[in-house]
Order: sequence, then structure tokens, then C-alpha cells
Amino acid sequence: MILMYLFETYLDLRQHAALKLPTLPKTLEGVISQEKFQKSRAYSLDKSHFHFVHEFFSILTESSILFFGILPWFWKKSGNFLPLVGLGAENEILHTLAFLAGVMIWSQITDLPFSLYSTFVIEARHGFNKQTVWLFFRDLIKGMCLAILLGPPIVSAIIVIVQKGGPYLAIYLWAFMFVLSLVMMTIYPVLIAPLFNKFTPLPEGDLRLKIEKLASSLSFPLKKLFVVDGSTRSSHSNAYMYGFFKNKRIVLYDTLIQQCKNDEEIVAVIAHELGHWKLNHTMYSFIAMQILTFLQFGGYTLVMNSTDLFRSFGFDTQPVLIGLILFQHIIMPIQHLVSFGFNLVSRSFEFQADAFAKKLGYGAALRGGLVNLQEQNLSSMNTDPWYSAYHYSHPPLVERLAAIDEPEKKED
Repeated sequence: MILMYLFETYLDLRQHAALKLPTLPKTLEGVISQEKFQKSRAYSLDKSHFHFVHEFFSILTESSILFFGILPWFWKKSGNFLPLVGLGAENEILHTLAFLAGVMIWSQITDLPFSLYSTFVIEARHGFNKQTVWLFFRDLIKGMCLAILLGPPIVSAIIVIVQKGGPYLAIYLWAFMFVLSLVMMTIYPVLIAPLFNKFTPLPEGDLRLKIEKLASSLSFPLKKLFVVDGSTRSSHSNAYMYGFFKNKRIVLYDTLIQQCKNDEEIVAVIAHELGHWKLNHTMYSFIAMQILTFLQFGGYTLVMNSTDLFRSFGFDTQPVLIGLILFQHIIMPIQHLVSFGFNLVSRSFEFQADAFAKKLGYGAALRGGLVNLQEQNLSSMNTDPWYSAYHYSHPPLVERLAAIDEPEKKED
């Protein structure tokens, strides 16, 4: 954990040095205004300073929990709490839920100051935060209520599967998580997301007609087209699509509509997103995640069979949840490597989706939309190549513009 922290801090320092550069990259000179560049630079440096403090606190806390044996101590304390409320401590499901309740309270206490500072100081200072303190805490309470509602049945099912799984444990766990992911992908946009945001149909007009025409030309089974009130919380913008089979939906942030200069830029952004669908990027990513999940559960079965591993962390028993926690700590370096690999593939997909939109005739509009969104969101203009290669799932603007422009130069 500490070695990974040191390595990533080195990359953060490289990025911080890039953010301090006083001039725009040559590719963006004359494209991004100097005023926007200075605002972007100040915003990025503020976030960078905050990131250093947050990451140092995180590694200090996590290392202390492991080094001082707080994890087994808290597990025992959560078991001792159950008899006080008339419940049996020998029931692993109840013991686990009591442990998770304590962890949730602890995480809220430790994360809250950072969340408040990020939202009401950094984001507000640079004009992005739009939510009130009441809305912030209302969202927090809703999230906790959802965790209390959905968490116990999911955790209970996982514990039962591990206890009864036998030699086919990895298969059973993967099958359960596969079904759960499909269920959550189905109910989240319909039942959960509306608890936090208001979704309204995109009004009739030229923009709606252009998007529907584009979807129809690609045989995209668009059923509903929504606008979400992202502006109630932040002025950052986005767009996404979801749905299975012949029931697809597209969601536009109201901030995206406000920030793009014209309808063509918005349609170009949608053409990019539809490119991901047409090129099966979502399917490939989903399959890759399922394979990775299955392999992880295979490794988890090895952890659950290692009594010495639990003892080395101070545990006399082998609780299912603790096995998952220890396994996540053990494979952390591998997870970072896998994440790096996924980022490489994701950036390749982004270039392909840009090229797809360009082939549809939206090259100029997409270029303008990307530049405009970069300005409006005050995204980092200067990026360190090592940092972006390791962390970014999307290529930096300079690389995307170069890729969009390159075919035009070859054709000329």
C-alpha cells in the first residue's frame, strides 16, 4: 500500500508541475482563451493541493488500521455489541451487519470534512457548486438509507453463498454478482436516480428531432430522451445512455445544453456516445468486467482457505466479509495494473468513438464541442504524459483534437 502510494504521489507531483506551467500547449493556442486557461489552471491547482492532503490522510488512516490491528479489534467489538441489543453474536450475518454499520458511521465521519471542503470551498470558489448545504445533507441521508435498505440482503446472500458454495464457490459468487449487476442496471435509472435528480423528457424542437434522426439512421432503439437537472448540484456537464436490448434511453445534462454553443455540438457529443454503442464498446467492457470478476472470486476462494492469512492479520476466525477485505488489500497492486490496462483500452475506445462521429460528418462540431466543454468545465489544459497514461480513461484534449484533425490533413 505504501509503495503504491509513493509511486502515485510521484505521478501526482509530475502532474502538479505540469499544471503550474504558465502557457497553453501549442495545439491549444488560439483555441482556448487565455482567460479560461488561467481559470482552469487555478482550479486544477486547487484540486491538486486538496488531492495531496486527502491521499496522505487516506494512506495514514489505512496503514494505521492494519498496523495497529484495529480491524480485528473492531470486528470483536461489533460482535460484543449484538448481545446488548438482544441478538446472538454467533450469527455471522448479524455480526457482519453490525460491523458494516460501524464502518459506515466511521467512513461518514472521516470523509465528511473532505466532501464539504471539496464541494463548498473548491467547487464553490470556481463557480461550479450549485447545491445548498441542505441539499448536500439530504443526498447524504438518502444514500445512507439506500445502503441500509439494499445492503443487508446483498451481504446476507453473499455470506450464505460462501458458506454453502463448496468447490463451486467462485461460480456461484460470479453468477450472483452477474444477476445483481443486471438488476441494479435496470432499477437504478428508474427507481434510484430519480431520488436524487429530476428527469424530464427533452422538449419538442430541432434538437430532439436531430437526435432522433441520428439514432434512427444508426438503428439505435431510442425509446426515451431525457434532460436531467444536473445544474441543481453542479455546473459540470455530461451525457450518457442506458438500457437493454430494444429499450435504450439517452440522458442529457441541462448544463450540457446550456454550455454548448449550438445544437450541432450537442448532437456531435451524442454521435460520439452512439459510436460506443455501434462499435460494441459497452459490451466488450461488460464482458471484460465479468471475466475479471470471476478471476477475483477464484482468488478469493484461495484466501478463504488460508487460516494462516487470517491469523497474520489478528483474526481467530475466518469471517466472509473480512476475507473480502483482506483479499482487496492483497491484490491492490494487481488491481492498479488492471485499472491501467482498462484505461489503455478505454482511451482507444474514445478515439474510435471520435472517429465514428467524424465519419458521420460531425468532426467540426465535435471538435468545437470538446473545446467548449473543456473551457466550461475548466478541465486541465496541461497534462503530464505519465500521469495521464496511468490515470486517464479519456485522452487529453490535445490528443483528441490531433486525432480528429489528422485524417483531414491526410485527405488534403
